[in-house]
Amino acid sequence: MAAEASAAPVSAKLTIDLGTDTGPFHGGASGTLYGLYGDGVPTRAAVEGMYVRTVATKAQDGVQHPGADALEILRPFVEAGGQDVYVYMSDIYRGFPYEWPGATGAERLADFTARIRRQVEQVLTLGAYRAHVVYVPFNEPEGNMFGTEEWSYDRTSWRTDPHHYFTAWRDIHRLIKELDPGARIAGPNTCLLYDEVRGFLEFAEAEDVLPDVVTWHELTTPDAIRTSVAKYRALERELGIGTLPVNINEYAHNYHLSVPGQMIQWIAAIEESKVDADMAYWNIDGNLNDSVVEANKGNGQWWLFNAYGQFTGHTVQVHAPHPNVQYTLQGVAALDRAKRQARALLGGAGGSADVVFEHVDPEIFGTTVHTRLLEIPWTGQVGASAQPLRLADQELAVVDGTVTLRLTGLDEMSAYQVILSPGGNGATALPPSVGWRRSYQAEDAAYIGDGHSLNGPEGSPSDVDRFAGSTGYHVGGLRTGSDGMLVFSVEVPQDGTYDVRVFANSCNLADAVREQGPTNVFLRVDGDAPRELRLPLGYKWAVWGHTDTRVELTAGAHTITLAAEDPDLGVTRGDAVVDRIDLALRDDRVTGPALYDAEFAALGGGARVDHERRGASGPGAAVLPRGGTATFWVHAADDGEATVTVDRIGPGEGELTVNGENVGSVGGEDVRTVEGGNAGGVERSGVPLFLAAGINKVTVTATSDLLVLDRLQVGASRGLLPASTCPAEDGATTGGARVTGAHTFATGGKAVDGIGRGPANALTLTVTAERSGRHALTIRYSNGEQAPATHYNPDPVCRHADIAVNGGAPLRVLFPTTFHFNNFHTLSVPVTLDEGTNTLTFTADELPDHDGHSRNQYGQRSAYAPVIDTVTVTPLA
Repeated sequence: MAAEASAAPVSAKLTIDLGTDTGPFHGGASGTLYGLYGDGVPTRAAVEGMYVRTVATKAQDGVQHPGADALEILRPFVEAGGQDVYVYMSDIYRGFPYEWPGATGAERLADFTARIRRQVEQVLTLGAYRAHVVYVPFNEPEGNMFGTEEWSYDRTSWRTDPHHYFTAWRDIHRLIKELDPGARIAGPNTCLLYDEVRGFLEFAEAEDVLPDVVTWHELTTPDAIRTSVAKYRALERELGIGTLPVNINEYAHNYHLSVPGQMIQWIAAIEESKVDADMAYWNIDGNLNDSVVEANKGNGQWWLFNAYGQFTGHTVQVHAPHPNVQYTLQGVAALDRAKRQARALLGGAGGSADVVFEHVDPEIFGTTVHTRLLEIPWTGQVGASAQPLRLADQELAVVDGTVTLRLTGLDEMSAYQVILSPGGNGATALPPSVGWRRSYQAEDAAYIGDGHSLNGPEGSPSDVDRFAGSTGYHVGGLRTGSDGMLVFSVEVPQDGTYDVRVFANSCNLADAVREQGPTNVFLRVDGDAPRELRLPLGYKWAVWGHTDTRVELTAGAHTITLAAEDPDLGVTRGDAVVDRIDLALRDDRVTGPALYDAEFAALGGGARVDHERRGASGPGAAVLPRGGTATFWVHAADDGEATVTVDRIGPGEGELTVNGENVGSVGGEDVRTVEGGNAGGVERSGVPLFLAAGINKVTVTATSDLLVLDRLQVGASRGLLPASTCPAEDGATTGGARVTGAHTFATGGKAVDGIGRGPANALTLTVTAERSGRHALTIRYSNGEQAPATHYNPDPVCRHADIAVNGGAPLRVLFPTTFHFNNFHTLSVPVTLDEGTNTLTFTADELPDHDGHSRNQYGQRSAYAPVIDTVTVTPLA
């Protein structure tokens, strides 16, 4: 991938007209259907950093799917910056179509009406949080309650005869408003914006039961969103019903979700239409619709929405080379005049393109602009991603109000961000954050031995229900009993250390995978340097993650093999498919600390961008008044210590928080947090901090009248935070909790199982802290529990543990699925420890419904804690 100034024609041109304002930035595309399981899954940092605006979810205590109960996610969602929770009231029932009980339509509706009453009464107990609730009485009524199938009211579609549906809507609307006069009600929530919605609106207007928010689904294409919203707005004008908020509360398909280059096309259409929209729920809940890996790691799609959510100011007109045509280059852009900054997101096509900024105002940008180009690559549905890759950092002249950036080597699965700032202020251009890289497809590799299978095609524009992959094809054969070997022929430009990323998948419920969990395979380079890799598990086949390793290569040709047996290391157990491998050169120039420029951070409390500060690392700096904030979304590969360095210009002071925890000061005389001196006018304050694997919200808040931030640097551990690890088998178990050797991938082959079904079955560990204060508990655990599903969504269950420290009130922690009880992940939670020895007691029990008495009858609330392998204790700072 390269970027340069050019006037020569290329295969495509995307024009961003900074002179045509299309309205305030809305941010509505970042909604989610069933994206939150409960408090902590995903973490609040993951939710807030994705700027999730709306969530549609099931009724409290609904039996449609495990987790995602409306009243349990409401408070943490709002506290993570969320706006509205749309409650699918019909998801109180099992099945799809909904299995509402009764011999007649009238009996079924009576049962549903009683359940509606209970749901509203529950909301009325929420205090101020109830203002964030939007009631959705019916979901896809034409295919469910008022359709033609067995579970419908009378097997007559409301689109043919709307009498029963319209009457039900009127009566339930009035009931909700009677119980909760301030209620907001959404509908009709149809599969599409059918022509018959006109009749619905006419009836609702006549009966004074118009929805407060108009909702429908677009499981179609991005161009249909633009068309449908325009059609609906015209309908409003014709009927004289005013302008109502719109939420397209299900959009996109399996083939699109997780793929930044696909999702930017949906985002562009939704943002242009200035509506809210929620990504569709096709798979597991609690991962923000294939955006979050485990509880706290973002994949490429997460980072796309993180970039989109940080737009500020007003959006501007974008002219795509093929306007409103899916699977072509599309984009969205915004201009913030106060920041003197323009941002654009684009993607959806490979090859080359010119990105042309027109009407570049010299009053804002001057005669030279600083451009930063970043790539947000696809990393798989369950493959974690680091922060976006910096591809180019340069200054370009503004010619006749125009700046042209040529992009070559575009990847159609990636999204790209361009940030424009005033130039000419002496900013040092940063090198690309990645050196040479190449991808090698598994179907192009040689295969030696038995068991080979070429699988596909998978997802494509003509088959959007299937999952995306590099080419739509992948290779199987590395499985139990096979002697197969995939041989990749690669060629590298120079001697060096190379990162190897293997995109692969095993379905967690496949017969050969059930026995062990992660499929193990063996990698060699030119027949040497053997190592064992464990490939990712997923909830279905062709759900891609990645396993990473590092190799030393000399310049020239090599073979990299993945084999099902190795003479030195053993044999494969399981069954895996391989999509591709990636190679990337680790460049010594860019393998130092990760850099986060303050002028591109999320600013609050009156903080502003200043482009006149000489000596800043980038095109500007962030100027914080007292109480002003700069928030950085920081990636960490693993749980543990990192060195976080705050570069500031001048003597200002501030406080530093990580994921809401105060971890120290910036500037001043605090010898714990200040190191180094003045280099070119920049003060550097390095702090050893605990970062959670994945997403971390790092905020600097000014405590002096003026604090000028240059950037944040996040580097490697210096071993300054004393961490200690306690194996679970060293603890004391009671009742049914027991040490077991059944989990071969546990540390030392032993872990503790059976915690739960009441406090009598517990694990107690003794851990030591060198000093009192806030610490991270990093718990290595497994959870393979899965409830029976009624339809296409797999239903893994989050287990929980109640963790009591030194006999105090327990902290409830949710643990997302690891897809198998022999597949271990880590989860870090903050606790307060005393100096010296401390006891940690793990218990669990099945949680009741909202009433405190009834229980879920479908195995959707586990009585057990996860299998516990180890607990590591680390000071937060």
